Amino acid sequence: MDYLKLVERAYTGEKVSKQDWDIDYVAMPIMDILEEYDLEYNGEVIATDEDMLRRFYEAGRKVAIESGIYCQDTGRVIKFTAEEIDEAAANQKKEMIIGRGDDAFMFYARKPEDTRKPGVVAGNPGCPMDEATFCKTVESWAKEPSIDMVTCGSIVDVEGHAVRLGEPSEVRAVRKELHYLNEICAKVGRPGIGRLAAESSVSHVGDLAGMGPDGMREGDAHLVAINNELIITKDNMIRATNSIDTGIRNASLACVMVGGIAGNPAGASVCMIASMLLANLICRADYHLCHPIHLTQIATSARECMWLQSVTCQAFSLCAPNIIICDIYPKSGAGTKELLYEVAANALEITVSGGHLEGCGACDGIKPNCSGLECRMMGNVAAAAAKQKITRKQADEIVCALLKKYEPILKEKNDGLPFDEVYDADTMQPKDFWQKMYDEVAQELKELGLDI
Repeated sequence: MDYLKLVERAYTGEKVSKQDWDIDYVAMPIMDILEEYDLEYNGEVIATDEDMLRRFYEAGRKVAIESGIYCQDTGRVIKFTAEEIDEAAANQKKEMIIGRGDDAFMFYARKPEDTRKPGVVAGNPGCPMDEATFCKTVESWAKEPSIDMVTCGSIVDVEGHAVRLGEPSEVRAVRKELHYLNEICAKVGRPGIGRLAAESSVSHVGDLAGMGPDGMREGDAHLVAINNELIITKDNMIRATNSIDTGIRNASLACVMVGGIAGNPAGASVCMIASMLLANLICRADYHLCHPIHLTQIATSARECMWLQSVTCQAFSLCAPNIIICDIYPKSGAGTKELLYEVAANALEITVSGGHLEGCGACDGIKPNCSGLECRMMGNVAAAAAKQKITRKQADEIVCALLKKYEPILKEKNDGLPFDEVYDADTMQPKDFWQKMYDEVAQELKELGLDI
């Protein structure tokens, strides 16, 4: 479909208030659909019931068709026919090359219990940080051999000036971000590795700036978000348009709230599936990022969020295979064992459910208390699970054992330490106590049946 024809629907669709959209098009329809399709959350972590998974897909499809998506700027509903939704879903990429040359990596539509290694995207996307912290953290994970793509935090203080929405400082921050990424990736010997970048773009102004010299390259990706819930903005439609004919990948991003407008984990799962089906069209999605947010616990390592990721990846694998990368945003920060437990649990759940992995947004992605070591844990857990042919049942037992170790802290702060206190900035290696924690957790995982 011609994208500008699609955008015109934002000016011709039904006029609806935001409050009516939330209640009449999202909350109430999802409540009714859960009852119609007999869908509920039973407290598990990794889903396995194939019939239930197919019903989740059909429920999400029905919401996408009957509700559509709301354009917040025009106050109108953008609708798609069943044929448009199904055609877009069927035509989604099953394979996608990220990066260039020797550093290129092929992402693919995975299946549950797939024995092929999932792609691993390292970084703490969107986390606010200054320039110096940005450079050090990116180098710490870009050098990890298990990593296939890099991302980064958002520069919020550039050359001593605060970055402001839609202003010259935002343009400067994005240009600096991409310059640093190019420089760091070359430094660690991976000049062609793909980047999910322009994370410092607070608005479409920054995204446009990312296309300048020394900026985004073919095989890189940028974010095109759907807001909560089932809402698109002109800003994000401009981002989608910005990549047309460039070779830059559109990563659709839905951060559905578990316990929010869509309701409980089952309702949020339906909403996530609907968001991705709509993103195929409105975001021109090349692949999807699945990022559930728990209303009270925030972290993706909460059991309800892991279940949503498991349901979403498997429902699409059964009904409309495409490339889904799941975010890992733990509650804990660097220098804590809980961070490593959270990452291991979330990474294992995603791998056996058929997803690829991105993270780690330590401290809920709010503080830059992060490092390359937890990214190493993520990548090594994913590789080991695929190599050992870990089943969903086996993974569920391991994840439940790990939940006992970290679940109590999900309602608290467990910020850990900033980068300079867990890594030697000269050698760019973990400090002894942090490496020791990693080794101890690795041994615990081995005793649980996962040898990383």
